[in-house]
Amino acid sequence: MSPNPATPLLDTVATPADLRKLPPGDLRQLADELRAEMISAVGQTGGHLGSGLGVVELTVALHYVFNTPDDRLVWDVGHQAYPHKIITGRRDRIRTLRQGGGLSGFTKRSESEYDPFGTAHSSTSISAALGFAVANQIAGKPGKGIAVIGDGAMSAGMAYEAMNNAKAAGNRLVVILNDNDMSIAPPVGGLSAYLARLVSSRPFLGLRDIARKLSRHLPEPLHRAAKRTDEFARGMAMGGTLFEELGFYYVGPLDGHNLEQLIPILENVRDAAEGPCLIHVVTQKGKGYGPAESAADKYHGVQKFNVVTGEQVKAVATAPAYQNVFGETLADLADKDPTICAITAAMPSGTGVDKFAKRHPERSFDVGIAEQHAVTFAAGLAAQGMRPFCAIYSTFLQRAYDQVVHDVAIQNLPVRFAIDRAGLVGADGATHAGSFDITYLASLPNFVVMAAADEAELVHMTYTAALHDSGPIAFRYPRGNGTGVALPEVPQRLEIGKGRIVRANERGGTKVALLSLGTRLAEALKAADALEARGLSTTVADLRFAKPLDTDLIRSLMAAHEVVVTVEEGSIGGLGAHVLTMASDEGLTDAGLKIRTLRLPDLFLDHDSPDKQYDAAGLNAPQIVDTVLRALRHNSAGVEEARA
Repeated sequence: MSPNPATPLLDTVATPADLRKLPPGDLRQLADELRAEMISAVGQTGGHLGSGLGVVELTVALHYVFNTPDDRLVWDVGHQAYPHKIITGRRDRIRTLRQGGGLSGFTKRSESEYDPFGTAHSSTSISAALGFAVANQIAGKPGKGIAVIGDGAMSAGMAYEAMNNAKAAGNRLVVILNDNDMSIAPPVGGLSAYLARLVSSRPFLGLRDIARKLSRHLPEPLHRAAKRTDEFARGMAMGGTLFEELGFYYVGPLDGHNLEQLIPILENVRDAAEGPCLIHVVTQKGKGYGPAESAADKYHGVQKFNVVTGEQVKAVATAPAYQNVFGETLADLADKDPTICAITAAMPSGTGVDKFAKRHPERSFDVGIAEQHAVTFAAGLAAQGMRPFCAIYSTFLQRAYDQVVHDVAIQNLPVRFAIDRAGLVGADGATHAGSFDITYLASLPNFVVMAAADEAELVHMTYTAALHDSGPIAFRYPRGNGTGVALPEVPQRLEIGKGRIVRANERGGTKVALLSLGTRLAEALKAADALEARGLSTTVADLRFAKPLDTDLIRSLMAAHEVVVTVEEGSIGGLGAHVLTMASDEGLTDAGLKIRTLRLPDLFLDHDSPDKQYDAAGLNAPQIVDTVLRALRHNSAGVEEARA
């Protein structure tokens, strides 16, 4: 029996088990309430909006039909899983999304048993769901593996690698292709929905199986003709030939917002004896919220916003975003250099490549979610005399590391890597933090690795990379806005492997040298002010290069100071490790020099505001000062001065 009409249905659904007690006729109302709850929550927290709005009905249908959490539901990327979180016991915390100590903006295993697999990078869901399905098959357990993957994520080869291997799971694997861009399917109509329901039904599956068995006893020419006719008819009706070739039984396309269509088809698939199945649903990103439906990006990622008007609350920018500085600089350089081209992997606006594309569309390439291809494509361009800039987030470049090594570094090809989102990234958390690129690139022979301290330095480094033709070169820069420094009218070509002194100690003292790489320079300068106030003379250097190191500068600073501290927004194994190796090789620590390295801790930092993340990492000015004082306390000559 339905709850009291005065009681919102959503208030009665704490878990999917509660959802499955409702009669089918109540699911439309529940979906509407779920959509309203999500809009209200994201209006307060910001986050990914449009993608979640597009899968509200699909979320309700999947949890209604399948026995989650025993049936393992994996959301590709996971940014569309806010409705899923609300009906899986987390509604009371949904207004903590992406806040320090609150819910993650993606699925996360430690958060709920209904999140069986952590996802934040795309195109992993089918592989993971296949793993769950095969494990259950081996153990004799009944649970299925269900992957919900967007059409954009299907541009990644990993999805097809998984599908090519999917027969091992039998009927325990279900893939939901969420097509929210109309990139594959024609408009959905009543006929296609009817056909989808028909071909997913037990009678049809049974007849088709009987027909296949009978056709095997026909003479070979007739058997081949029968098979081709079946595949051709289904391909003409529903466009599933590609998926059939990969071993999937294809159903669709379906209207992903029509619960009356979704429920019986999902039930048919759940109960089918066929092998792996792919259900193609067409949804509308931003569905049910006018401002999102009318926005060009369907409100993909939003700040806090007014639910009534849709107006987003945005801070007034005092400086341009790093990504835009890069994009405009590269476009300016390409005006004069016809060999410059830009490559991005499905993130044109996120990397600033959209700025380049507006002025040089014939030399701009968005390859989709295919970072491996992006890197090797760039290598091919470089081998043919072009000057490619491969603009990829640090965390996404990890997906193409073999290509970076094998196709670029070993062949010493001049591919330019513009590495966005370097360092910690705030609300997106550990999955999107650019923590490892210094370490994984500076360890490679032939590579030049730079880090911009501010937006002016980014201009110089983009120009330097454009002119560097003797091998691969990378430059990293953070998410967000710059520091507000004036941008140079004419870019400067930096000397490879040479840093700069930003602040010399005014009294000629010999106490402390801070060696900064990247945008921690601002905090190093604050720390220098605090140390000077304590009477500790401090030199600050911006090394600019993690590789090759400015050995002359580092050697001179080590010779002239008691304490040397390296500061970087990267993991262990980066700048600090290279400086320590140099000092050890040259015996520079033999005279009592104290070297300390500040870098990201050896753990994955959860989402929070960037400033709090850097506090937790020990990379803000107070922690730099504390590191210096503790080093001096181990030196009897510096004890009294450190305490002063």
